[in-house]
Amino acid sequence: MEFEDSRRNSNLPVIISFVFTFFFFLVGLIIDLITNDKEIYSFQSFLNILIENKVLLILLAQVILIPVSLVFYLRIISKIQEKIGKKIASQETKNRIVTEYIGHLIDENYDEELEVLDNKDILKKSLTNLRNTLKTNKQIVEKQRTEDEKRNWHAEGHARFGEILRNNNDFEKLAFNVVKELTDYVGAIQGGFFHLEEENGNKFFNLIAFYAYGRKKYADKTTPWGKGLIGTAAREQKTIHMENIPNGYVSVTSGLGKTNPNQLIVAPMVSEGELFGVLEITSLNEFTEDHINFIEKVAGNTASTLSTVRMNLQTSQLLKESKEQAQALASQEEEMRQNMEELKATQEEAARQAERFLRLENTVNHTMIRAEYNIDGILLYANTNFLKKLEYTSNSQVEGKHISMFLSKKDEEWFNNIWKNLSQGGRHFEGYMKHVSKSGKDLWTMATYTCIRDENGEAERILFLALDTTEQKKISLNLEGFVEAVNRSSIKIEFDTTGNIKTFSELFLYLFKYSEKEVAGLNVMDLIDPLELETFGKKWENIVNGMNFEGQFKVKSNEGKECWIQGAFSCVYNMYGEVEKVIFIGHDITNQKFMEIEFKNQNEILKKQEALLRESEKELSRKLREAKLEMQEQFKEIENNKIRNERTLEGALDAIIQTSKDNKIIFYNKAAELLLGYKKEEVLNKNVGILFSEDTAINDSFVSKYIQPGDSKLVGVRTEIKMLTKDSNELSVLILLSKAQVEKEITYTAFIQTIEVELF
Repeated sequence: MEFEDSRRNSNLPVIISFVFTFFFFLVGLIIDLITNDKEIYSFQSFLNILIENKVLLILLAQVILIPVSLVFYLRIISKIQEKIGKKIASQETKNRIVTEYIGHLIDENYDEELEVLDNKDILKKSLTNLRNTLKTNKQIVEKQRTEDEKRNWHAEGHARFGEILRNNNDFEKLAFNVVKELTDYVGAIQGGFFHLEEENGNKFFNLIAFYAYGRKKYADKTTPWGKGLIGTAAREQKTIHMENIPNGYVSVTSGLGKTNPNQLIVAPMVSEGELFGVLEITSLNEFTEDHINFIEKVAGNTASTLSTVRMNLQTSQLLKESKEQAQALASQEEEMRQNMEELKATQEEAARQAERFLRLENTVNHTMIRAEYNIDGILLYANTNFLKKLEYTSNSQVEGKHISMFLSKKDEEWFNNIWKNLSQGGRHFEGYMKHVSKSGKDLWTMATYTCIRDENGEAERILFLALDTTEQKKISLNLEGFVEAVNRSSIKIEFDTTGNIKTFSELFLYLFKYSEKEVAGLNVMDLIDPLELETFGKKWENIVNGMNFEGQFKVKSNEGKECWIQGAFSCVYNMYGEVEKVIFIGHDITNQKFMEIEFKNQNEILKKQEALLRESEKELSRKLREAKLEMQEQFKEIENNKIRNERTLEGALDAIIQTSKDNKIIFYNKAAELLLGYKKEEVLNKNVGILFSEDTAINDSFVSKYIQPGDSKLVGVRTEIKMLTKDSNELSVLILLSKAQVEKEITYTAFIQTIEVELF
């Protein structure tokens, strides 16, 4: 209908154009007839008039040509409109299909396909990719949600059972709460807690807690060691998961029916290899891997708690036995007081020794001692400090010699094991090591032996780097003696910043009646009398913030006995000025305290003496603090010396050139500039071949390998070659090439000396 209307509308302009052109033709014809006084009496006369009047002829031609042209034009326009209409209809259909498809995607219906669209349509490909991406993202989100639910389930369960294990001190109550909560949490119907017991040398499992169908059950049941599933799981210390339970295995049923469970888990309760019992859980539903892992975790945590309970019982017994020895400590009070005075004198002497050591250390050359050996222990290279420290005058005296030449005979057996490990590519050695100089003197060093590997990863050479620590070692040995004396004569305890005990002296164990195993996990707050905890807590907060403290403390021994100790808490700082640990040194003043209580009349005198003692101790702490601050300044100076040593390489007298694996120059020191004439900026990141003439690069095997990329360079061999200066002059030098590899990055360092310098 629309097409016919369109055709009718398209014919209207043709008719109008015909009427207008014919009208103008008639007007022109009438005007011509009137003006020329002519008449039309035949067709021939009409033709003659047209021939004579060109304007009329043109108007008559327009009557025919304009409508005909307009007809053809309108037909073309109509066809174009028809094509456009079809395209618009097709696009509307496509838009409707796409809109419906997008609606499916919004509704998360990812199984629909765009069947109508052309497979080559870019929009279809884009929408298909969008669908696949949304479908994949939905799967990922669902998987993540499932994993999060599992993690939350585990975390909530562990938190719940952690609370149960912490808050239940009664053994039977603890057992029932564990089996009840575990049965409910994993969706099971029955659970039993079998405790391992022993009577007359016979082991058996006693069912001390039983929970079924939401209620506590009472069952008197024992299982001999090694019998049934309980015994098998205990003997092998492995969880048993049975998916088909035999009829009659479970004796308790629900009041609603007699349906037997079809899933069973038997999990042993083991802590540090020791068995405490077995958990038995049954369910109507299938146990998942998460259920099994969770039950095993709860069994292990329960075993750890049972182990702690057993240990507490043993501790109580030990406390009872140690009470008998309490009186023997009283006679040591005066001795401990004398030891404290000796300790103060020792600390003052140690401070003086440290001051003398630091003054001497500032005069020592901090340059590294360096040497290289092959894997057979033959020395290949030694620097000036090596020669100087070991009292040799030239490389010829040491190169080619075995490393045993520089070691004491007493250390050879110990060092041979280290060297064997190094030569086979083993872990590097780092620590104190003694060498023997040419004259037989001991040279103590902080030494590092490291393997240098070839391109195959095999040990090729051993690099030795060290600092001279001879004087420090002597002082260290003296200080170790002082520390040993303190440990033998005083109560010495080392805490971390949270108050946990790290190390302690024998007198600490003797006074507090703890075994070494019991001390593990103790905190400073566990030693303080409960009535003094609030006051001491504030003091401890100040101590870990850097405020040293000294005084008397009321403590409780492992047996519950009241004791008094007097001493000082001193902070130990790290290199950044932060408190790293706290050291307490003190002695037992229990009898003294009791005498103060007993003789109240002498209280004022004792207070004055105590005040004087506190002032002395504060002065000692202040001096120790000042000494520590001085030590920190000295550590800073040592760090500055380290930086200066790193800059020493730049100012070395020998020319040093370092290249990367692709032969680009990456380091070029001042001595190299003076020797070759090139400035650093002229050679950095350029090929090392610019330093050799073309003839040398071809004919000299060392140079030709050196300037070629790859790992075929001759390293570890001192060689005479000719180098090209900036002025194009060839200069004879001695070169030693070393290779270093850090992870996958390889660098080559050339140590270059002129012939004149080497001979000198």
